[in-house]
Amino acid sequence: MDFVDRITDFFERHFSMFAMPEIRVVDVIEIIVVAVFFYYLLVWGSRTRAKALIKGILIIIGAVVVAAVFQMNTILWLAENLFNVGIVALVVVFQPELRNALEQLGRRKIISPLLQSGETVLRERTDRMIEEVVKACFDMGRVKTGALIVFEKETSLAEYIRTGIDLDSLVTRQLLINIFEKNTPLHDGAVIVRENRITAATCYLPLSENMLISKELGTRHRAALGVSEVSDAFTIVVSEETGKVSVTHEASLVRNVEEEDLRRMLKEFFATENKDTQSIFGRWIGRNKNVKETDE
Repeated sequence: MDFVDRITDFFERHFSMFAMPEIRVVDVIEIIVVAVFFYYLLVWGSRTRAKALIKGILIIIGAVVVAAVFQMNTILWLAENLFNVGIVALVVVFQPELRNALEQLGRRKIISPLLQSGETVLRERTDRMIEEVVKACFDMGRVKTGALIVFEKETSLAEYIRTGIDLDSLVTRQLLINIFEKNTPLHDGAVIVRENRITAATCYLPLSENMLISKELGTRHRAALGVSEVSDAFTIVVSEETGKVSVTHEASLVRNVEEEDLRRMLKEFFATENKDTQSIFGRWIGRNKNVKETDE
């Protein structure tokens, strides 16, 4: 046997177990189905009382593994005999949650997202978020409740998020109004939105040092301009004195924005990547007062 044959024989004997098995289309489909099942199982568990239960089950499994390693026969016998009883107990205890999950499956609330592309789902979520924000801003403007909402884009706002209180919640009109309600613990400071979720509230932003800013603009407007000077964020300000809505982006301030125009600005800001929001700002700044002008 020559040298090449000896090398080939060595690899066949020692590495044959690592040979790639034949993968069929059915196997790929099976893996996807199982992965989706466990994904929705974990999502369901995180939204119900099952979250704590899963932790408890993992602890018990860990204890059984330890018992098996050290040959603790009594514990293994108990685990084996209690297993069937435990399954029945789980079905009884979580009967409402299981029924709700089956009802959702019957209504296709679980399956339908799989038929939509990720981009479509994201766009729908963004559109819903924009509607909630626009309605909240003008609701607060009508009762002169001050607000400061920052939307993160490419530039990370992590250093400002750390100054606030973590929330990690959906963006809804009611939540925004409650956050900025006067004399509440979270009303002071900015709300930062990242990936369609409120990441934190009461965040402190850098104040603009632009000497041309109108003296009548308050801290919220200066903070909105400040963060727009150091990032590509889009910021909405609701004035506590006038109830007017203003926006900032790329060191520019547009005041007295109407509801429909704010909706258009936000949609353009969240449009496909690399879209330049300056276009809509340019049109507005051409016929509105910008940061360098002092008249309201």
